[in-house]
Amino acid sequence: MADRLTQLQDAVNSLADQFCNAIGVLQQCAPPASFSNIQTAINKDQPSNPTEEYAQLFAALIARTAKDVDVLIDSLPSEESTAALQRVGPGEDWLESVTTSVAIQVRLAASLRQLEEENHDAAARLEEVVYRGDLLLEKIQSALADIAQSQLRTRSGGPNQTTPPES
Repeated sequence: MADRLTQLQDAVNSLADQFCNAIGVLQQCAPPASFSNIQTAINKDQPSNPTEEYAQLFAALIARTAKDVDVLIDSLPSEESTAALQRVGPGEDWLESVTTSVAIQVRLAASLRQLEEENHDAAARLEEVVYRGDLLLEKIQSALADIAQSQLRTRSGGPNQTTPPES
């Protein structure tokens, strides 16, 4: 059994072969065309020719091989995987590669849990800072309101303004 990259390369080569074969067969079976008398309408009553059957056959083969290529690409391991996971052939220990895969997944899960805890702690700290910021904002707004009231009273000659004695 070949490794996954070799299988993918074989599938892509097969796809290229199918494209080349399709073009060759379609060219071989195509009726000759006259450039001096081009017809724009196709007669619907004509019996189907083998070219249409070949076109459908090659379209199905190409679509199936393209799906195989997609499946092989999806089955490739992620970047975090080791070389042992990327190729497991005859004579290699399948259990060892599965164990390695499980170990990687356990480490990733532990890292994810740690990140979630750090995220939760950071969110709690952020909420506390926002709460203290809101309290400070209220105090500042209250102080600004007091300052504005004091300025209005001094300008309007309110009760806090002292009057100079008359002589």
